[in-house]
Amino acid sequence: MKHTLVALVENQPGVLQRVANLFSRRGFNIESLTVGHTETDRTSRMTIVIDGNKTQVEQVIKQLYKLIDVLRVSDVTEVRTVERELALIKVHSPSPSTRIEIANLAEIFRGRIVDVATDAVIVEVTGDDEKVDTILGMLRPYGIKEMVRTGIISMVRGSQVTARSGDSRLPDAAG
Repeated sequence: MKHTLVALVENQPGVLQRVANLFSRRGFNIESLTVGHTETDRTSRMTIVIDGNKTQVEQVIKQLYKLIDVLRVSDVTEVRTVERELALIKVHSPSPSTRIEIANLAEIFRGRIVDVATDAVIVEVTGDDEKVDTILGMLRPYGIKEMVRTGIISMVRGSQVTARSGDSRLPDAAG
């Protein structure tokens, strides 16, 4: 079963490497790893998707907390979340009619063409991983030249937050 973990970490050099090494030592394959700044420049947020059973995931969370730079870890697998991923897909398009077909297909998925060349277009699409997988399947017959996906980002729905300002190492919401 896939599990989605959200970790708030100090925004310091080497944190990503230490977290990745922990997963490697435990024999976990990271299916998706996305890291970015939070509302403060002192912390970063990691969204990590792994395949593992509940017991193993709980052990990994305990190990993550042993890393000095890790401030908070939440398993949001069973929580209602909004998940999104961005993909850029370079598709073979040798003719104007092919480019129109690809543009129409992208529009169906609320994607858009972000670059046009004489023999290729780049489609940008954002959505859950199922949506990205579906448009990829639809574009394959045209010939995918290159593709990159950001990995999943996830946020708990509603007013619930992943980190509480009560943690003395976390900056408070004001600042």
